[in-house]
Formats: sequence, C-alpha cells, structure tokens
Amino acid sequence: MSASSPSRFEMANAIRALSMDAVQKAKSGHPGAPMGMADIAQVLWNDYFKHNPSNPNWVNRDRFVMSNGHGSMMVYSVLHLTGYDVSIDDIKNFRQIHSKTPGHPEYGYTPGVETTTGPLGQGIANAVGFAIAEKTLAAQFNQPGHEVIDHNTYVFMGDGCLMEGISHEVCSLAGTLGLGKLIVFWDDNGISIDGEVEGWFSDDTPKRFESYGWQVIPGVDGHDPAAVSQAIAAAKADENRPTLICCKTIIGFGSPNKEGKEDCHGAPLGDDEIVLAREKLGWTAPAFDIPSKIADAWNAQDTGKKLEATWNEQFAAYQAAHPELAAELNRRLNSELPANFQSEAQQYIENLQAEGPTVASRKASQMALNAYSPMLPEMIGGSADLAGSNLTISQTSKAIDAKDASGNYLYYGVREFGMCAIMNGMALHGGLMPYGGTFLIFMEYARNAVRMAALMKQQAIYVFTHDSIGLGEDGPTHQPIEQLANMRLTPNCSVWRPCDAVETAVAWKAAIERKDGPTALSLSRQNLKHQERDTEQLANIARGAYVIKDTDGNPDAILIATGSEVELAVDAAAQMAQQGKKIRVVSMPSTDVFDAQDAEYKESVLPSSVIKRLAIEAGIADYWYKYVGLNGAVVGMTSFGESAPAGDLFKHFGFTVDNIVAKANELF
Repeated sequence: MSASSPSRFEMANAIRALSMDAVQKAKSGHPGAPMGMADIAQVLWNDYFKHNPSNPNWVNRDRFVMSNGHGSMMVYSVLHLTGYDVSIDDIKNFRQIHSKTPGHPEYGYTPGVETTTGPLGQGIANAVGFAIAEKTLAAQFNQPGHEVIDHNTYVFMGDGCLMEGISHEVCSLAGTLGLGKLIVFWDDNGISIDGEVEGWFSDDTPKRFESYGWQVIPGVDGHDPAAVSQAIAAAKADENRPTLICCKTIIGFGSPNKEGKEDCHGAPLGDDEIVLAREKLGWTAPAFDIPSKIADAWNAQDTGKKLEATWNEQFAAYQAAHPELAAELNRRLNSELPANFQSEAQQYIENLQAEGPTVASRKASQMALNAYSPMLPEMIGGSADLAGSNLTISQTSKAIDAKDASGNYLYYGVREFGMCAIMNGMALHGGLMPYGGTFLIFMEYARNAVRMAALMKQQAIYVFTHDSIGLGEDGPTHQPIEQLANMRLTPNCSVWRPCDAVETAVAWKAAIERKDGPTALSLSRQNLKHQERDTEQLANIARGAYVIKDTDGNPDAILIATGSEVELAVDAAAQMAQQGKKIRVVSMPSTDVFDAQDAEYKESVLPSSVIKRLAIEAGIADYWYKYVGLNGAVVGMTSFGESAPAGDLFKHFGFTVDNIVAKANELF
C-alpha cells in the first residue's frame, strides 16, 4: 500500500464499525465474531479472494462460507465494502423483515452469499460439497493448457461448528478425498454462549485434523495480517490436502469492557461501549459512515471485472479447442436437461408399463437410474454405506477418490447427515445433480440438511429405501413411522412413495426435472405388484394422485393408498364390489404434487360429494385426515413397529385386504 493508503488495521476496523453499528441498530445480533475475525477477513478478501462483485454468479469465483453463520454482519460488511449490491441502507436494515441482510446468511437474499448457514456445522459441510464439485468438474472438463475450473473454497468456522458431530463426518471425508482447494479458518477464541469453552471443549483440534489427513497450520495470530497471509499462502501451496488454519483471536476485539467475554457473543455492545470501542480502535467516523480512502481501498469491482474478463478469454480459447466439452459444461452449469431427455424418459416409462415388472421399488429405482443416468452425466450419486441395499449404483457409476475425481459416485461411509449437507453444497455450486441413499428411518440423522435443502430450494434427490414396517426383522429401530409425514409437512420438500416400477420411474423423472427444491423417493424393500393402467392413467401419475381403479357411476366410497398398500386397496375394492359396493381406488404417490394441481383435477380424483373415504398407508395415520376428513378413516400406524417377518407385521398392524374391507364397511 502507498503512504496515503489506509492500513490493514483501519480496513479491518471498517468491518468492526459496521458490525457494531448494525447490531446496535437492530437491537439484536452477534458482534463478537465479526470483530474478532475482521483482520483475517481483510487479508483474505483483499489479497487472495478471487471474485467479481459485479457478477456474484461468475462460474470460476472462489466460494466463501461463514459456517458460524451468527457472525453474518462480517459477511454483509465485506460484501458492502467490496462492491456487491449490498447498500449501506441494507446494512442499516439488518435483521428486519424482507431485508437483504437477515439475521443469518441466507442463500437467495444477499448477492454474494453462497449458502444459508446458522445451524452450526452445516456450513463446513456445504463447503466440502463445494470443494468436491470443483474437484470433480475440474477432473471432468479441464484439459492440458485449459484449466477453466480452478477455484478455492474458504470457510470461517468457530468452536461450535467443531463441536457439532457433522463436522467430524465431513472433515474426515474431506481429508480422505484430498480436497486441496478447501481452506478453513478456525476462529479459536475460546468463547461460546455459555462462557469459556475449556470446560466443555478440550479437544486437541490440530491433532484431530492431522488424523483426518489435513494440512494443519497451528498457532496463527488472527490479529497479525502478516501471519494470516503466510498461512493462506501455505494452504494454497498444498494441492493434495485440505488445510485448517488455527487462528487465535479475541472475540469482540476492540471493545474495552466486553472483548474476550461471552457478553459480546450474541448481544449488542450498547451505545456507551460502542463509543469506548471507537476510541480504542481509533475510529472517528460516525455510525454507518466509511471514510472514502478506506472505501476506495476495499472496493474490488474493477479488479473483479478484470479477473472475470481474463477467465472469459481463457474459456473462449477452451471453447475453440474443445467445443463439445465447452457446450456440455455450459449446459450443466445452466441446469439445462439434454434435449432428448423428456422423450427418452417418457419412452422408458411407456415401455415399463407394457413390460409390467414386479420388483421392489428400490430395484425399480436402480432400473430408472440405469435408464436415465447415461443421458445425465451431471448426476453424482452416493450412499451412506448402504449401496447394496439402496441400490444407488447404476451402470454408469464410477467412484470418486483422491487421485481420480472424474467419476460420478461417492462412497460416503456411515455419514447420513454429512452426505445430505454435502449434497446441498454440490447443488449450490452448480454443474452437478446430487442424489444420495440411506434407509428412510435414517433421514432422522440427516433431517436438518433435508430442511436446509428445502429452505434454499436446492435440487437434492434422496433415495430413502426400506420405507415401512415392511423391512421386517430389523425391528422398530429401523422401521420408519413418522418420517414420511415429517417430510411432507416440510415446505418445498417433494415426497414420492410409488406403488410399482412405473410410478418409481415417473417419480425419478419428476425429481430430475424439478429445479427448485429437494425430492425424497420413499422406496420399498419388498416386491410390489405391477398395476395395469391406460394411457390417461399413465399420464396422470405425474399429477401426484390419480384414479387407478374405478367403478361404474358415482363411487360409494374412495380408498386412497400409497406404495405397497395400493395393491391391498385394489384387491379390497374388488372384494367390496362383490358385496355390491362401488369403490374407487386412488393411488397418491405424491401428496404435495397432487395438492398443487388445479381444483378441477383434484375434484375429479376426490369428488367432494363422496365423503366415505379410507386412506391406507404403513406410516403415521394422523397425516391422512386432511384427505379423508373427520368422518373418514385411516388404516395406518399409531405406534412404533415390532421385530418380525414383514408378512407377520402387515397382518399384525392391519395391512390386509380383510381389515381394509372391514374398516371401509364401517363407513357405511
């Protein structure tokens, strides 16, 4: 810097001042982390971070994740200072309704925010997904002399992230995969909400990460710009291992009476303390005012435009040398499906209807993968150590490992939560369509990552097999009861429970085509009988629910079922027909898709004039009263399962044709 340029300390103080002022104005927030990590942020963003504030979506930008998302004002301050579309009025509007600066960083609200963070540990997990995506796409597309995919992922995280179990899952895998472009700063300030962490967090964190196979740079003074810079340079130099930079910092740095204490973690400093902090830091500017020389020093718009322009020239050369690869990369980055996907997928579904296989829907899922994945090289699959049960490996699957990342399949190990959070990172990065498998019951381990995918509207596809008491002898610990209702009640989460191979193929097609949220496929262990359909019925599967068996004239009653229970409903309707009753059977593989249909279609499937309704599903019963009404009935689960063969369990819990007929007749 020239003599007239502001010092690094002055530039870091701009973050501190904006963070203090915004939290104070909002009367809530977390000033401690932004003030403590300001010096690290100043070095990273001014000397190393590759980005273009004028185009937050530039493909080859570095990614930044604030895993300890409560420190969001650090992110907003840096975005404002470097020239993103985050104005000083946005900073003043911190934590207010419909603001660009919500309490925790939220994807889609703020230009430059790469992922929604706040639930601790998931930010670092998303970052591992970013780094896997970068490494995989680079291996698949880069050519000698044409490294068009080449960027780093940087993470700030605190003690809380390290205490969360998910950090163990994902950081272990990151080391195994050799994610050399993942660089993590540990904010080692020794303070959490309850006070000094030594009473509940005494891990030897450097040794822990060394055991994962990371490069560890210990003992860095987080308030010494030269030391921070040296650490970043060393991190970038090691291309074979992710790096943990251990930064010793003082939470709330600059606050005379609150720095180094839990008092500044999650509450405003107070007007009087801010006055004292300004004096200690030598910051004389009024609230929300950044002196012009400091603002000019921070502004990265010109530099960012030049960086992207240079890359555009590189990509043009790549495009000239490798036109097919460039076109494929553009297609995938733009989330465009191949031109032939719709017709080929529809043809597969029609052929499957004609063939009529009786298979478990988990097997039907693998069949669909074999049909669709050759058209979709962007699909990147995986399973949490259950590939042989989830059947997530397709004929195109090739494992990704540290030495060869050009594949499309990840062995996640027993890391359900980590898997789903990593999938979110890959989806956010772009260019990949992640899917991952585990038993439906273990969605519980991954629950918050599923919720975050829905909150961020990211395309993650979950292959949740062994979907009911039908898995049998493993017993109630492994038998899902309330999980389907849980996901169905999650906004923006689409759930399918198909009744045969054809519905499974339709469900996969819907998941692939859906770009604005996650899709969960709930699949059976046991074989499911093929159902006959005409052309109209086949087309209506995609509408979430349809009449699979009907009667002449107006029905006396309607049976609604999903998955393995559709076959039971069809057989029950046939038995009741012999009793002289007119019964309609509705297969409802996706309640949310059906709910989104127009009123006319919904009335045609579930006419309001028919109040005698019985729902049948081997899941929690209460969910179904929204479709059968208070005068209807449900054959469902009201307790946990038992350990026994599947056939015995279905009989014990009433999932038999005779019981369905009996329950339906009680409606008359």
